[in-house]
Amino acid sequence: MNESVLVLLLLSAIVVTGLSMLMGYAGQVSLGQASFTMIGAYTAALIATHGQPTWLGLLAAPFVATAAAALIGIPLLRLRGHRLAFATLAVQLVLLSIVGQQEWTGGDIGLQGIPLLTIGGYEFSGDRPYICLALAALLLVVLITRNVVASRPGRGLRALATSEVAAESSGVPVATYKLVVFSLSAGFAGLAGGIYAFYIGYVSPGSFPVLLSFEYVVMVVVGGAGTIWGALAGATAITLLLQWLNDLGTREGMPASAPAVLSYAVYGVLLILVVLFLPRGLVPSATSWWARHVRWPRRRTEEPAGTPSTAPKEMHYEPN
Repeated sequence: MNESVLVLLLLSAIVVTGLSMLMGYAGQVSLGQASFTMIGAYTAALIATHGQPTWLGLLAAPFVATAAAALIGIPLLRLRGHRLAFATLAVQLVLLSIVGQQEWTGGDIGLQGIPLLTIGGYEFSGDRPYICLALAALLLVVLITRNVVASRPGRGLRALATSEVAAESSGVPVATYKLVVFSLSAGFAGLAGGIYAFYIGYVSPGSFPVLLSFEYVVMVVVGGAGTIWGALAGATAITLLLQWLNDLGTREGMPASAPAVLSYAVYGVLLILVVLFLPRGLVPSATSWWARHVRWPRRRTEEPAGTPSTAPKEMHYEPN
């Protein structure tokens, strides 16, 4: 695997881990998650290009994205289902339009010449330092997500994903939990955006298209919403698939539009196949298959000979 592809894969996994928690536990679908990645990237780039320490830009990226999501989410999260999904998509379209027209963001050209990230005197240059940085960020995100899911609010989130009405009647602060998870997932996306800005050294509205938000959703659906391993598996599968399609579309003799056409076609076919045959995603389906065909049959066959059967015995009645 190309090292640059590995960096992008790890950054996608950071975003998708938060989105998987949002979709799987809070039951909310966001079609504008790339907008928070853009907010994090521009935050880091603006701080770094204005003479401030680069580490400060990376640190501020997730916090600014979290704050922006909290402000946007207060009115937005009153919507549900497809209305919320379309609203988040509209937010990204609005942000792309605003960023593309402002001089301080560089307009459509974007911000160039972003300084190299420097932390503790160490200058990040090349792919391998960013692989280590992205991997460390992913481990931090996974740790935070696991702690949130395993906590008492995590149990409330699981109830919220099942039924908002039932969760609210049980005393779960539905509105607060939805806003917190929405903001937390945006913070993860902002962190990935900050690392991306320093890794590429250039950000523009074209770096965060609407298609990128759909990629994140496809990763969650393919891997399995509500699972950390599902987020990692979905990010890996889609990133490698897109890389292969891009290599295929750029071969000699292929039209210039081949990579984009192949990507859209694969998204459609992949979603149809997953919904039809793996509606829960790769990881939950694989886990269920393993438990049903490998683990439980083996346990039954390994029972000692003298172990009494737990199956109910038939009752025979004799006529008087």
